[in-house]
Amino acid sequence: MKPFLILQLRPETVASDAEFEAFLTKGQLARDDVHRVSLAQEVLSADLDLMAYSGIIVGGGPGCVSDCPTKRDPLEARMESQVMSLMPQIVGEDIPFLGCCLGIGVLGHHLAQAVSKDRYGEEAGLARCNLTADGQNDPLLRGVPKEFDAFVGHKEALQHLPEGCTHLVQSPFCPFQMIRYRQNVYATQFHPEADGPEFANRLHMYRDKGYFPPEKVDRLMALCHAADASAPPKIVANFVARYRAA
Repeated sequence: MKPFLILQLRPETVASDAEFEAFLTKGQLARDDVHRVSLAQEVLSADLDLMAYSGIIVGGGPGCVSDCPTKRDPLEARMESQVMSLMPQIVGEDIPFLGCCLGIGVLGHHLAQAVSKDRYGEEAGLARCNLTADGQNDPLLRGVPKEFDAFVGHKEALQHLPEGCTHLVQSPFCPFQMIRYRQNVYATQFHPEADGPEFANRLHMYRDKGYFPPEKVDRLMALCHAADASAPPKIVANFVARYRAA
């Protein structure tokens, strides 16, 4: 089997390591099944061959692709630029791709500069999501109920559906929760890899990053531990199963 490429954009080592473990667990992947690149510590090789991988998974991060370039954190800007540099080949050749949270920003920005903070950005918490008619027939959503809860927390969001995309999952306050471009390029606004304990840990680490009022952290962490967010991780498992067999 060709490995999966996991690209991470979290500058905090503890958060990045926990996210990586979540992808392994939810995707039922062994360490030998993946090539991990933490972009805070390293840069992509100039001779990176995307065709050497079964698929590409991009994790979340604190950056926003719609922020003014001159006001960007230099590290966040560099990491996002590295991922953006891969998108022409990924979308052009329809390479299997799963972008999580920040990943929908990368895909939406590349396709149509369709990401901003104008509407739909979400405070950290739980969102009630619904499968669209197309979502009910998509292989990555096999076994996912028509209505489910997912953890969210991103300051920007997709403002409209780019041409060539299929709308798979929606929610009342942020309509574009999951999309597919062509047949194999996917992205989610929510975190498909995060269960309650994992997301609670992130809330603690990012409590002062502007995702929510810091005084809400205890209530939000209690919500995480009480929530049933068992459906979204099936997306990661389905992505791995589908393209590992390809």
